[in-house]
Amino acid sequence: MKVFVTGATGFLGSHVARVLQEQGAQLRLLVRQNSDGRNLEGLNAEQVVGDLRQPQSLEMAMSGCDTVFHVAADYRLWVRDPQQMYAANVDGTRAILNAARKNNVRRVVYTSSVATMGFTSGERLADENSPVVLQDMIGPYKRSKFMAEEIAVRAGRDSLDVVIVNPSTPVGERDVKPTPTGRIILDFLKKKFPAYVETGLNLVDAAECARGHIAALEKGRSGERYILGGENLTLKQILDKLAAITGLPSPRIKLPYMMALATGVVDEIFTGRLLGREPRATIDAVRMGRKKMFVSSAKAERELGWKSTSVDAALQRAVQWFQANGYLGDGARTAA
Repeated sequence: MKVFVTGATGFLGSHVARVLQEQGAQLRLLVRQNSDGRNLEGLNAEQVVGDLRQPQSLEMAMSGCDTVFHVAADYRLWVRDPQQMYAANVDGTRAILNAARKNNVRRVVYTSSVATMGFTSGERLADENSPVVLQDMIGPYKRSKFMAEEIAVRAGRDSLDVVIVNPSTPVGERDVKPTPTGRIILDFLKKKFPAYVETGLNLVDAAECARGHIAALEKGRSGERYILGGENLTLKQILDKLAAITGLPSPRIKLPYMMALATGVVDEIFTGRLLGREPRATIDAVRMGRKKMFVSSAKAERELGWKSTSVDAALQRAVQWFQANGYLGDGARTAA
């Protein structure tokens, strides 16, 4: 099997590439000209230079491959120019699917996100059938992923074999950027988490999530979506787990929603608009947090053989990886 993979320099994509390599696949990786190559270390793979925002670079890069894993995405909760995010996530997905069609690719596995699901303010778990429309999506990341997923679903039910996987929130090693969730872990390690808000996420082990991608390739139905989730946890429960791993104290102060929103407004204006750096707190992130992003993976369990597992080991690996790779700086150390 000759596999074309996008996003292998990133967090989840690096795990997908490694699982494929373990299974004996020939890998061809799409790499941008100035990509951070640390996550490619140890991979025996052909690399081709290209960019999701340059469709002409994709068709030739994919030539000769029979399978595609499109994992790459612009995953940020704040961006100075949202059009760049739409270009990568929406137009880039359309370009990948067009290139796959022209190359007669056997199957595409497209990595979406649970961010596209319909969440409520109640306790009901979201699943693939939860009602949702584009207007429910908060911020350019969620909107762009929703739009890209619609393109993939239509293609999978029409002219191309496409299976869609919806990872929840991956955690683990090799989160090089890091992702917004990785920053939660880093802020905790750096003792920058004096308080928490009442919100919740589903966390999934990134390595297990990568194996779920392979199960989707082997067992998924074209045009269908599959949530790959792990544990539904409140933010306080996540911080308590990190406290148990590191020996650092978990915050005890719960921040009211309006105060959190005010913090997001100030940080976004000062850090984002004035300094041009990504804020630690954003308005969109606070707004998203009003609904717990709790999900059910029952469909993936039935059709793919997926099994939701504890994320304790993945959190442990994430902590150790950040510590070992210099993300805490010279003065920051855990008590463990």
